[in-house]
Amino acid sequence: MRKIIAALAFVLIASSASAETIVERAAPCLACHGEKGQSETENTPSLGAQQAPYALIQLFMFREKLRVFDPMNEMTKAFSDDDLRVFSDFIATLPKPAPPADAGDPARLQRAQALAQQYHCNSCHKPDFSGGENVPRIASQREDYLAKTMREYKDNSRHGYDGTMAEALQPVTPAQIDDLAYFLALIR
Repeated sequence: MRKIIAALAFVLIASSASAETIVERAAPCLACHGEKGQSETENTPSLGAQQAPYALIQLFMFREKLRVFDPMNEMTKAFSDDDLRVFSDFIATLPKPAPPADAGDPARLQRAQALAQQYHCNSCHKPDFSGGENVPRIASQREDYLAKTMREYKDNSRHGYDGTMAEALQPVTPAQIDDLAYFLALIR
């Protein structure tokens, strides 16, 4: 009898979850990733204006534990393929993050802009760093998150769905990573 009651409770919970709107279902996401997708949480990316195909790939990687971060793996483990699509489409509708009010240090920005061109960041991520399809938007992303992510790609502790970022970051020094993250976070 307990098994039947537990199964019925699960069905009721699942059916009520499917009756929720995407905005209601995304509330736990926005608690960490920020209202309207602009994160105020250290080392947590802003989701606003991410390309739906990129978000879909990342959510899939979390669900399948191809990308390991316990809170995200837990959040996505019960997602169906349709859930992944609905959430990635929703993420793409969020407004792009606003850059910080501080215009930044002009010399450092110029140095980092030259690095972005030297290392062809503006090739895959587009000249305005808005990303496209399966390439993330990195313009106005959190500086701490960008630096952390680039370091993880460089030391191979974070794996993408291909080795492009690990290869691209091999010649980049830690100081250059800091400058690139600073520059990208301040893009207007």
